[in-house]
Order: sequence, then C-alpha cells, then structure tokens
Amino acid sequence: MKSRITWLAGALFLLLGATANAAATLEECKATLAKMKDLGNVPQMMAESYGYAVLPTIGKGAVGIGGAGGTGCVFAGGEHTGNVSMGQVTVGFQLGGQSYSQIILFKNVDVYNDFTKGQFEFGADATAVALTYGAQAGATTKGASASAGDTKAAGSWKRGMAVYTLAKGGLMYEASIGGQKFKFKPLN
Repeated sequence: MKSRITWLAGALFLLLGATANAAATLEECKATLAKMKDLGNVPQMMAESYGYAVLPTIGKGAVGIGGAGGTGCVFAGGEHTGNVSMGQVTVGFQLGGQSYSQIILFKNVDVYNDFTKGQFEFGADATAVALTYGAQAGATTKGASASAGDTKAAGSWKRGMAVYTLAKGGLMYEASIGGQKFKFKPLN
C-alpha cells in the first residue's frame, strides 16, 4: 500500500512538472481572458485595474502531499509585459486532481510592481472567487454538490489584488491559492 501511494505521488509530481514547463502561449492567455471577462464582476474589476496576470491552465493534484503548477502572461495597460510561472506545494488532508484557469487583477502600479519584481507568494490567508462556466461538481466533507451556469460570483480587492479561478476539470477535496509562488520574466 505504501509503495502504491509513493508511486502515485511520484507520478503526480511528474505530471505537474510537465504542466508547469509547458509555457502558455499569448493566444491561450487571450482566449482564457475572453472567457473570464464575461463572468461574475470581472468586467467591473478589470475596468478598475492597472494590470493582470492570466494563467490559462494550472494543474493541481494531491495524495496527502499536493502540488500545482502553471504558466501564463502578465499585462499592464492592456499590453503584454512578460510571462509568469506558478508553483505550489501543500501538505495536509487532500486528495484528487483538478485543472483550472486563474486571473489575478492588480489594482494599481504599486501592486503590479510588487508582483513583477521577480518572486511573489500568496500568504495562507489568500482567497479566490470561483467562477463557473457551464456545469461543475464539487465534494466536501458535508456532501456533494453540482451547479450549472452560475456566473454571478463577485470578487473584491484584498491588498490591492482580486483573484478569480475558473474550473476546467477534475475533482479535488481542497482548493486554495495560499502558498502559490510566482516567478515573473519580462519580455525584454
């Protein structure tokens, strides 16, 4: 049993490593942004923002120890300014796998500059608003749930940022952005 769990965890980390190393294209970032722009209060928050980071696909999985990874594009004033990679390791009661898209809005130039200095990390108290597009299902310790087409999720600014996620597939008992580490690479 222990060797099976060790093998599963190893396979999981290889998969996540492959996902993190497959760089997102500018076209993928723009397509993801187009999907998210019509959901929740994203249009209003984007109108207030200085810039944003778009990660089209983040792969996440866990068997006790978990990991996540993905790449994306960073924009300021509507212009592509660089690329970003994200990694996350979590420990605790968690099981499953999922993929999702994520957008991080920066309210002003100071917050954008903090994010693009090189290394940025969300603290344990970081939260994201989960948007839905089409149908989705979820499970918690209190039971299972399903929904279809609920696009009314509303985010708010916290420390000058607003974070939205959009599930692409999978099922996982644990979904947080705390501990995500980002590396920014400017275009020039």
